[in-house]
Formats: sequence, C-alpha cells, structure tokens
Amino acid sequence: MNVLEVQDLRKHYPIRAGLLRREVGRVRAVDGVSFHIARGETLALVGESGCGKTTVSRCILRALTPSSGAIRFTPGEGREVDLATLPKRQMRPLRRHIQMIFQDPYASLNPRMMVGDIITEPLKVNGVPAAERRERLMELLDLVQMPPAARSRFPHAFSGGQRQRIGIARALALHPQLVVADEPVSALDVSVQAQIINLLLDLQDRLGLSMLFVAHDLSVVRHVSDRVAVMYVGRIVEIAPTDALYRAPLHPYTEALLAAVPAPDPTRQQRREAARGEVADPANPPPGCAFHPRCPYAVERCRVDRPELTATESGRWVSCHRARELDLAGVG
Repeated sequence: MNVLEVQDLRKHYPIRAGLLRREVGRVRAVDGVSFHIARGETLALVGESGCGKTTVSRCILRALTPSSGAIRFTPGEGREVDLATLPKRQMRPLRRHIQMIFQDPYASLNPRMMVGDIITEPLKVNGVPAAERRERLMELLDLVQMPPAARSRFPHAFSGGQRQRIGIARALALHPQLVVADEPVSALDVSVQAQIINLLLDLQDRLGLSMLFVAHDLSVVRHVSDRVAVMYVGRIVEIAPTDALYRAPLHPYTEALLAAVPAPDPTRQQRREAARGEVADPANPPPGCAFHPRCPYAVERCRVDRPELTATESGRWVSCHRARELDLAGVG
C-alpha cells in the first residue's frame, strides 16, 4: 500500500509587472511531478539547487498551496485524503501524521526553549497528558542517542549534529506515517553527516519509516533510499531503484549528477564529466527537453520536442528521447 501518491503536481508563481501589476509570465517551480511512496519505503528526491524539490516537499506538507494536481495521503485504516485540495482547517488533524526534519538545525530549534519542551511541544499541542509526555520524551532521547540530561538544556549547548538529532526526535514524537527530510545533513560537516545518515538508517529498521528524503548530493542518498527520483527544472526526469540508478543511469542529467560524486579511489579513471552551464530558468525554460543546452548527447529532436516521463521494460521511468540507445556511465 502506498502512503503517498503525488499526481501531476504543479506550483506556478505569477510574474507581475507594470502599473496595474498584470501577469506577464509564470515561474514554473514545479511543473507536472508524479511519484509514489510505499509504506516503509524511502524515496530520495534529488537535483541541483533551484530544480523545485523543496517546493514539492512544502506542497506535500501544505506549507505551500499547489496550483494544481493531487497529493493523495493514506494516514491509516485505508482512508485516503487529497492534501492538495483539503481546506487548511481540515489539515490540522492530519499534520500529526506528516512531520518534517528541517535543513538547518540552528534555525529550526527555538533558542528560548529547553530541549525537553521542544521535543514534547507536538505532544502538548495534540493534548497528550503530562505524564505520557515525560515518558515519551525519555523514549525519544534514547531513540536518537541523546543523554537524558539533554532535556533540561538549551539548544545553544549542542553541536549541529546533536541539534539535528533533537529535530529528528521532535519529528518522530507523534509516530508519523510519513517523514519529509528536507536536506537534513547538508548543513553539517562530512563526519557528522555520516552519523546522522546512520541514525536514519537505524530508525528505518526499527520503526519502518516512510520517508521523502530531499537532497542535492547523490553520495548522501545512496545509503538511505530505496528509490531515487531525479528532478530538473520542475520536472522529474528519471525514477529508478537506487542500485540500478547508480549502476546504469538512463538520463544524461543523472549521469552528470553522478559525475559530481567524488570517487574514493584517486587512481580510478572516469569517463564522465559534470554538466556544464547553469540550470535553466523555470520562468523561461528552453523549448524541447529543458536539459538539452547542457546535454552532450542532444540531437535536433531534443531541441523541439519535450520528452514525457515513460516506463521502460525494466520498470524504471525516464524522460529522454535517446534513453534506449545511450550507454551512460554509472558508479560502482
């Protein structure tokens, strides 16, 4: 059973100009995105900065109202709701089932609240009695490997990695059905990133989490995701199981992202190079395939005909006219 199904999701921002503030264009931040997340599965949503992945996550949480499309969420007992059209008043009881781990552990914690109050605030808002809140607090601190004494200290007393553990504990307080992790390790140094990734892996095994893991670094998501969806200029260009995508990408943009992953072996020869140029402007995307100005494999059809996301014989999805004929390089 899928815990989340996103279908043809769009989020456009009007561009207004002139004395009368008339609409002269639109920024297509998200332009027809579709994917699903099965119960207990982690889907990684990856792409360069500005591709729309954070906008997708905020639409799912209804921090942003989608322009169109469907976001079907199943919190349990077979009940399905469309978050895209749900009135905000009806969203409140569902928020306990969808929680977020934020990117910046320094900005996401209230510096005037003690850690115990930060973690138990969702429980208090949802009417959980004080005794149960104290018991749950100790469970959560142990779950994220923080000492019990942390509950009576303020966030400034902790490092970035410890603060992110506190943020993870807060997100898990209400036993959510879906966790949206918006680049949860990008603000941390590499050694701490590994610790947080290992913690998330442990929590996946212990709790059976369903998670949308948003990231721009493919080296991070390899160990934490079951499938990967690659975004470029508001659209998904490839979806595949993690191992298959890393071993043999089908879209040139995915190959370019993999080329940016540093190789641990300095003697290893690579026949790929990272994509050149800048990400296309979502307010004025190029005709045809949006990636064609940066693609070394582009042909005339790529410049005039926009490819659709279609299934392959192996069950993967790709948006590329030449996917069947290209032999793209992956990583071992």
